[in-house]
Amino acid sequence: MNIYPSLYLDSVKNINATLLKKNKLSGLILDVDNTLIDYDRNLIDGAEKWCDSLKKEGIKCIILSNSNKKDKVESVAKKLDIEYILFAKKPMKCGFKKALESLKLEPEEVAVVGDQLFTDVLGARRMNMFSILVKQVGKKDIFITKVKRPIENAIIKKYLKEKGKI
Repeated sequence: MNIYPSLYLDSVKNINATLLKKNKLSGLILDVDNTLIDYDRNLIDGAEKWCDSLKKEGIKCIILSNSNKKDKVESVAKKLDIEYILFAKKPMKCGFKKALESLKLEPEEVAVVGDQLFTDVLGARRMNMFSILVKQVGKKDIFITKVKRPIENAIIKKYLKEKGKI
């Protein structure tokens, strides 16, 4: 299975309605950790405005997080005024299926946005969804992510080389 993302961007804020509509996408499944917030739970600057502009364009959004920290995920969801799902078990399909039910969209209409290949991109691929990999927001990671990050970085480097971007 191809683990490369459909698209690789610097930040979630590089995603706009024009880009999504060009790819026939009507919804976003958003990761939280190191995608929308850093290790210290700081929401990226301009996230509320970014999310509001997408919603005004008819783009549906939901947070799908592997975290079990309800207060952390709920805080981000409230700031963005969107729903959330905890304990997603990404890259397993169960969380993605719940997110699709909530969005009331089909897999081909949804992009999964996150900072990790082995959870966000792989999960999107397994569900036949568009995948958008973004650069991690901060340098700090939880232990399991720290272990995987060098492998993911090597795959991303190969991906960028094949795309002629390095």
